[in-house]
Amino acid sequence: MAPAADAAGAMPTDPRVDAYIAASADFARPLLAWMRARVHAAVPEVDEAIKWSRPAFLLGGRPFAMMVAFKAHASFGFWEHGAAAGERVEQFDRIAGFADLPDAAAFEALVMAAAARLATGARPRRPAPTPRPEAEVPPELAAALAGDPAAQATFYAFPPSARRDYCEWIGEAKRPRPGRAASPKRSPNCARASAAIGSTNDACRGLWKCYDIP
Repeated sequence: MAPAADAAGAMPTDPRVDAYIAASADFARPLLAWMRARVHAAVPEVDEAIKWSRPAFLLGGRPFAMMVAFKAHASFGFWEHGAAAGERVEQFDRIAGFADLPDAAAFEALVMAAAARLATGARPRRPAPTPRPEAEVPPELAAALAGDPAAQATFYAFPPSARRDYCEWIGEAKRPRPGRAASPKRSPNCARASAAIGSTNDACRGLWKCYDIP
């Protein structure tokens, strides 16, 4: 559905966005209307649509920004190529009132800056994720590995995420459930970890010593 200009011919609007705002909670209606007006004021050539069941703003047919209303808050954010490098796509995650928004001039400046980034066609570079620290090997697993060099070599050849999974499984096996003492018998978690490692390389069968956790 093509957007239609308002009575003054200044702001092309989509009647579906009108309906969305009208159906929103009382607190959200003025917030959505204000943000909508700010987007149009900052970038007059923007179009409106409904994407993923929420109001969207488009530039040159490409998604540019979106807003949504929930029961107790609203959100507004720029689409990925309209976001600054390192920013989350939604710059305003929880808007409960106008106190959670910048003034009109500042908001419009953000919209214009995002439109300029979109015009370049470049996608933002996301910062590299911070690597998680190496998992702490439970003493029982460390002892089992120390007694089987082949299993130890195979274990440390796994990716850090896989080693972390095995350590967590065995570590959780040692934690008593509420009202119960830790069982000295085989633990399903420990068995799962040992079987997973052992199935990768028969040399890892030495890890099965961790079944009997004291």
